[in-house]
Amino acid sequence: MEPMDIVGKSKEDASLPKATMTKIIKEMLPPDVRVARDAQDLLIECCVESNEVCNKEDKRTIAPEHVLKALQVLGFGEYIEEVQAAYEQHKLEIMDSIKVGKWSNGAEMTEEEALAEQQRMFAEARARMHGGTQSSKQLDTDQSLDS
Repeated sequence: MEPMDIVGKSKEDASLPKATMTKIIKEMLPPDVRVARDAQDLLIECCVESNEVCNKEDKRTIAPEHVLKALQVLGFGEYIEEVQAAYEQHKLEIMDSIKVGKWSNGAEMTEEEALAEQQRMFAEARARMHGGTQSSKQLDTDQSLDS
């Protein structure tokens, strides 16, 4: 008996529904950009091939390497370098947005505020490391020793 996925097809027949791919494409592109049906079909084919590559490696999550290998298998090897560059740029943009979101709460900290926050975090970490909490007097002593 073959393993079944959520919609009742065998794993070997797994594919993304065209309606889902169309929706993803529309959400990712500017509203004035249209994608031909052939291009949509090609994207679906690349997704299916990426999934097959992933399965052959006994992985459960499709990684960027699986997509690059799928492009090679489908005969689009000449685009791999460009796709890899776009992926690297995407990673940098994601990291920048995470850093900005994490550290800027609408306003930038002054150097003094950043130092005070750093000292507070160090003191909390020391307290956790020693299995308890430090008194505010001990925190002040630690901060003056660190300065």
